[in-house]
Amino acid sequence: MGQGSESFPAVLFVCLGNICRSPMAEGAFRAASDRAGLRVGIDSVGTAAYHVGEPPDPRAIRIARENGVDITGLLGRQIRRDDFYSATHIFALDRANLQGIRAHAPRDGKAQVALLNDAVAGFEGRPIEDPYYGDEEDFRRVWKEITRAVDAVVERFLAEGCEARFPLADA
Repeated sequence: MGQGSESFPAVLFVCLGNICRSPMAEGAFRAASDRAGLRVGIDSVGTAAYHVGEPPDPRAIRIARENGVDITGLLGRQIRRDDFYSATHIFALDRANLQGIRAHAPRDGKAQVALLNDAVAGFEGRPIEDPYYGDEEDFRRVWKEITRAVDAVVERFLAEGCEARFPLADA
């Protein structure tokens, strides 16, 4: 991921294995940022090492493709210490991953950490559930939830730049 700077944010999306939700969020956010002309660094990771080096789940690839987004080139990786310095904003897809991120965050890391849905008024504190054990309809539902949230993040960055804050609901 390109490091964020004073002029543009660097966003990291985090789920468990980095093959379903976080690559979908990366792809959806990249598309939304491109449409808005927003300069931003974008990446996705997992808190677990289950799928390091693997492409996204085929269902995630299909649903993203249905929505005009190509995530086929992404490969799973696990979160690293340097992510807390290169990202300006780290978005967890659910509370378990949020807790995992916080447990490994260095005290001097600069990234703001929040749930992705904390960017959406009325959805603060709500997880985006893992569709891994579901079917394609579950992936479609998750895609809709993710796109609603990333669109809200893009709007905030356009309005506030790198200083955009995404306060956590009660954790």
